[in-house]
Amino acid sequence: MPPLFRIVFFRFLLALVASIAFRLPLYADPPAVEKVEPPHWWIGSSMRSVRLLVRGSHLNGAQVRKNSAGVSAGKAKVSADGRYLFIDLTIASNATIGEHPLIIQTVEGQTTAPFRLEESLPRAGRFQGFSADDVIYLALPDRFSDGDSGNNDPAKSRGLYNPAKTRSYHGGDFAGIHKRLPYLKSLGITALWMTPIYDNADHANPARVYDNQQNIDYHGYAAIDYYGAEEHFGTISELKALVDAAHALGIKVIQDQVCNHVGEFHPWAASAPTPTWLNGTKSNHIDCDWNITNLMNPDAAPQTQTATLDGWFAGILPDMNQNDPEVARYLIQNSLWWIGTIGFDGIRQDTIPYVSRRFWRSWTEALKREYPRLTILGEVLDGNPALTAFYQGGRKGFDGINTGIDTVFDYPSYFALRNAFAGDNPNLSSIQKILASDWLYPRPEILVNFMSLHDQPCFMSLPGATYARLQVAQTYMFTVRGIPMLYYGDEIGLPGSDDPHNRRHFPGGFPGDTRDAYTSAGRTPDEQRIFDHVRRLTTLHAELPALRRGKMVTLYQRDQQFVYARTLPGQKPVLIALNLSNKPATIEVPVGVMGLTSGDKLRPSLSSMSSDRDVTIVGGVIKLILTPTSSDIFVAL
Repeated sequence: MPPLFRIVFFRFLLALVASIAFRLPLYADPPAVEKVEPPHWWIGSSMRSVRLLVRGSHLNGAQVRKNSAGVSAGKAKVSADGRYLFIDLTIASNATIGEHPLIIQTVEGQTTAPFRLEESLPRAGRFQGFSADDVIYLALPDRFSDGDSGNNDPAKSRGLYNPAKTRSYHGGDFAGIHKRLPYLKSLGITALWMTPIYDNADHANPARVYDNQQNIDYHGYAAIDYYGAEEHFGTISELKALVDAAHALGIKVIQDQVCNHVGEFHPWAASAPTPTWLNGTKSNHIDCDWNITNLMNPDAAPQTQTATLDGWFAGILPDMNQNDPEVARYLIQNSLWWIGTIGFDGIRQDTIPYVSRRFWRSWTEALKREYPRLTILGEVLDGNPALTAFYQGGRKGFDGINTGIDTVFDYPSYFALRNAFAGDNPNLSSIQKILASDWLYPRPEILVNFMSLHDQPCFMSLPGATYARLQVAQTYMFTVRGIPMLYYGDEIGLPGSDDPHNRRHFPGGFPGDTRDAYTSAGRTPDEQRIFDHVRRLTTLHAELPALRRGKMVTLYQRDQQFVYARTLPGQKPVLIALNLSNKPATIEVPVGVMGLTSGDKLRPSLSSMSSDRDVTIVGGVIKLILTPTSSDIFVAL
């Protein structure tokens, strides 16, 4: 070969090699799979096509194959960084239960992504919903009862357990709640709500320090895995066993879900599946301005609502972008997965105003299509009844959207209750004013009433609170329209100011506790009096249909007294009398609207009158003699 030709030839070869090398990926590793979401689905689901999100590495150019019958895979869509892969699986009616692994192939090799089909849970006794016939009980898994010390300091997240620190894990778990189900049953509880059970960060956050303590997400509201259970609480199998045991006792279970945001240590904060998966990034986002009132303003320009809908909570929690169709699909499937896997009866959805109403409509439609009896409870933390009513489903708002959310927490009544029954000058006019706004709601009869919460101070830590006032407030909460709810410890008057002091142990639920308030022997005399009062209220709530579903009728209202009735056709009417004065009160009340006439008798059920004798209606009027700071429930004979 002539020298000149040889030089030209080798230069051509070098150029060809360089061209090929330039076109090849910069990596040479085979694909790897870290996680598949959802990990399983069901035959017979209303959602026959399931979109999987596969997280891994080196997924660029991947193709997906299925070798099993009954499940077909669509075309894969891979994120630009090769970390995520979307794939639609269509599940045929003749598909078989069992493993259906996916083969993921790239030019560098192949790997397998696990996926399986399961049999649907039997519908009987599950997915039941809840109603005004129920009494709800909220328990923080970490603070209610420690039933398994083996998960107190799990290998996955060492060093987060320290009962001496208010912001660390304390050891409560699914096993502890399971153990206490008979206690809840004896208290008259028919529905259990637990704060989120998602897997949260495996380490403390040195950048967030409160009370000289690094922040730890023991509360569950900062998920790092939407499909995992927090290891400090237990396993998904243990969660399902807890729910099954609750159902066996006639107790429904409500899951706390969070569609608005994830924890700051979620993998998505570093690498998101799509460019618009989150609203912004860790280094470039807007902070939430909390201006939810503006969301119901028909005259508000869209840009005035951006910080509310797209801002990161506290400037740190990544905000999910439900306007991204992939995000919306992911969240809907995740909600369906938890319900179908565990058998939950309802959902408590966190921070609903911070997510578009359009998404809630789509989300509720999908859930109700699969589980028609499921009840959805939304959190709208505001004292304006017009705003809370704006989010309850049952009718369209000015935007043409019906959210489909069955009910909401009655925060307006909660704030009014604090003003009415606590403070230096308790005054019942505040709750009377809130009740006058009931016409704003599509269904005020299923609003959820409460007097303490995990993000609000406990009643007995409010200024001016006394055990006597607490009992009157509890009588009101159990007899006013709506669904009564207890926060763990309310039944014994457990105190607790703002977070984290309102999240203390339930006495007797943890190693080293000096007393056991789950038993009468472990309660103080005041606690036992409150417990007996609550137990009497739950009994009357169960026995008297009018207390659960009856129409509210205001009969008498003053600053210190309030008398109202609950009437239900075909059932005994019930009259409720409250006296907040530190003096006795004698009240004469016409009761014709209750369907009662002269000579009819009513019997006091709480024995708070000066005499336990029945009260007779004379001339269409009932005469009530109420002792100081007291309440009673009168049932027609």
